[in-house]
Amino acid sequence: MTGIILCGGLSSRMGSDKGLLQTEAANWATDAARKLQDLGILVKASINTLQESSYARGLPGVELITDNTTLPVKGPLLGLLSAHVANPTEDLFVLACDMPLMETFLLKELYTLYQKQEADAFLFTNDGEAEPLCAIYTSAALQKIMTMLRKGQLKKYSMKFALDHLQLATLPLKEEQKKYFQNFNTHADLNEL
Repeated sequence: MTGIILCGGLSSRMGSDKGLLQTEAANWATDAARKLQDLGILVKASINTLQESSYARGLPGVELITDNTTLPVKGPLLGLLSAHVANPTEDLFVLACDMPLMETFLLKELYTLYQKQEADAFLFTNDGEAEPLCAIYTSAALQKIMTMLRKGQLKKYSMKFALDHLQLATLPLKEEQKKYFQNFNTHADLNEL
């Protein structure tokens, strides 16, 4: 298994790269990488082509996977599929860099579910809705999505549409856990930190 920090968003509403926003000790991407590394897995970062130099400096020691521009998708699905193309035999544990409140104990819960159960993807649900940006995707599931893409069967290029075509193992979030899945997109959101 390989951990993938999804950092390739444009951060247009934030006005600056969210993965490189500073916490007390590090930036958001480094903090997310550390949380996945606590599971004992190798971690890489998914970025877009414009971020290469800033992430080479801001995330030292972490291999960068640049978006595969031959794939006709956008958004988080592009980052996920680009990571799959670069690591075709690996199951991927993805975590978006803009979930700075995420805690390692939740990642461990998901990793335990992955170890105990058979499924294409493993994720939390929030009031019945999938949380696709903190999830584990098997290499077989990602290959299934790639096949759908090649055959023109991926009618929407969204994570949730892709999930509709996979066998899921889910963990419902408890009310007190929902805060950890908050993602931050604007400067106003940062006031809640």
